Amino acid sequence: MSRKFGLSAALTTPFDETGNILLPMLTEHARFCLDHHCDSVTVFGTTGEGSSIGHSERGKVLSALKASGISGANIVAGVLVDSVIDAVEQSAQALDLGARNILLAPPSYFKNVSDDGLFTWFSAVFAGLGSKARDIIVYNIPSVTMVKISVDLVTRLCAAFPSIVTGVKDSGGDWAHTERLLKEHGDLAIMIGDERHLAQGTRLGGQGAISGMANLLGAEVWAMAVDGRDDDRVTGLVEVLLNYPVTPAVKVLVAHTSGNGIWLNVRPPLITIAAQDRDRICSVFDQAFSEKAA
Repeated sequence: MSRKFGLSAALTTPFDETGNILLPMLTEHARFCLDHHCDSVTVFGTTGEGSSIGHSERGKVLSALKASGISGANIVAGVLVDSVIDAVEQSAQALDLGARNILLAPPSYFKNVSDDGLFTWFSAVFAGLGSKARDIIVYNIPSVTMVKISVDLVTRLCAAFPSIVTGVKDSGGDWAHTERLLKEHGDLAIMIGDERHLAQGTRLGGQGAISGMANLLGAEVWAMAVDGRDDDRVTGLVEVLLNYPVTPAVKVLVAHTSGNGIWLNVRPPLITIAAQDRDRICSVFDQAFSEKAA
């Protein structure tokens, strides 16, 4: 890539009490992130509950972002599906609106699939996109998908699709895997999804991050993702959040820092974190970031 990827907020999605997406609130939050050290926002990712958002809803979100003045150059769209047809349709929808990148996860319903099977799946998606295929970030998050994107598979995809596969988001939490990706793929934008490894990865050539913490700590995460600065406050907070379902836990902090409890709403099958656990999460945040809390 011609420039560093930088920092993208893995945007949380606001829902009302019945599960409808609150589009004005979403676009306002996206603008907040872009105004606070984020180079882009990533919609429909893991933190954004993307797998629970339907195709027609995705179009409304993308159109709302565009109507609010947010350029496609500042938007990354997650695609978290099993069907090649769905992956092609969702990717094309975002690319047609000028999205900067597609964050493409592997199919996850079938387990113990081979690298050959994954290569064939990705190949079919790119073939379906045809001339639209570009700027694909392959998403490795085996804790969610139960499918690991191996370094060998990345190498194979890059060799076959050098102008299409431009990055990897590595959210595996496996430092040895991340380190090997950084060593063998300086040709790609490697984004470290685990903030505990982020600063170290940046110092070894990582090009940024797609981070849930950037919903509320843009300046701090940007320093880690772009400048490679360690921040024990951020990594300590992440350690606490990992004791809970991470997406609702991030929403607890967005609700806390914004003062708007509607951010606590999640879509099934996720459920809102219990009040006593919310208090603990917020207390850890306040102790680490007292100036922000004030």
